[in-house]
Amino acid sequence: MQWFPLMLILILLRGDEAGKIIGGREARPHSHPYMAFLQIQTPEGLGACGGFLVREDFVMTAAHCWGSSINVTLGAHNIQRPERSQQHVTVLRAIPHPDYDPQTISNDIMLLQLRSRIRKNRVVRPVTLPKATNRVRPGDLCTVAGWGLVSQNRRTNVLQEVRLRVQRDRRCSDRFDTYNSQTQICVGNPRERKSAFRGDSGGPLVCNNVAQGIVSYGDRNGIPPAVFTKIQSFIPWIKRTMSRLAPRHQGPTDSLSGAQTSSGGFPQP
Repeated sequence: MQWFPLMLILILLRGDEAGKIIGGREARPHSHPYMAFLQIQTPEGLGACGGFLVREDFVMTAAHCWGSSINVTLGAHNIQRPERSQQHVTVLRAIPHPDYDPQTISNDIMLLQLRSRIRKNRVVRPVTLPKATNRVRPGDLCTVAGWGLVSQNRRTNVLQEVRLRVQRDRRCSDRFDTYNSQTQICVGNPRERKSAFRGDSGGPLVCNNVAQGIVSYGDRNGIPPAVFTKIQSFIPWIKRTMSRLAPRHQGPTDSLSGAQTSSGGFPQP
């Protein structure tokens, strides 16, 4: 079956109609304080992805969410309204995994080093990453949140959430030729109309308050299951990368209280 990365190109959309992540609901405001909204400049136009804060100076997302410039918003519920809780920061450096393959969307993970540290508070704080031995199992119930499409042509401005069950690897390997059980997780019961959809790429799969996966790709119509990058498999690379890139900044965020910022291009390591 043909698969589709779940990034959203904003120029294809019309209107501000609210709704739900497929089969989900509007999240309680700021109940996912690690969530990040990414505005990405791509060759096709302005794109959007999700991401999540893993340290005061790093956001994690999917590698296919790379662009020539990326703006990050944290502490948001409604991404179209200025909110006093919002912190905006530009990206100093994007570090996609060195083995990321855009043809197969394998090793679909990327770290974003922020140009300035965010201010941790009640509505903005990092999520816990798994230990090397901490794995999810089929049947585990996890949460996905995002601002992506809620149906074929409907987007949402407010954060949505949905509870999804981890599936046996066979469900995805039978459906997607490039599925790799060592580095990916199969998520979403095909009997239920619940799934992440376009624009949710890069957001976390959170199980028992631990970020276990990253939204990667799925069916073009949002029919589950979908494929998530298995974070646990990349812990050594994550630790090594964040350790190597020593903080170059100690200042506050570029702007607070809803003021937008812009970013130019940034170097890759």
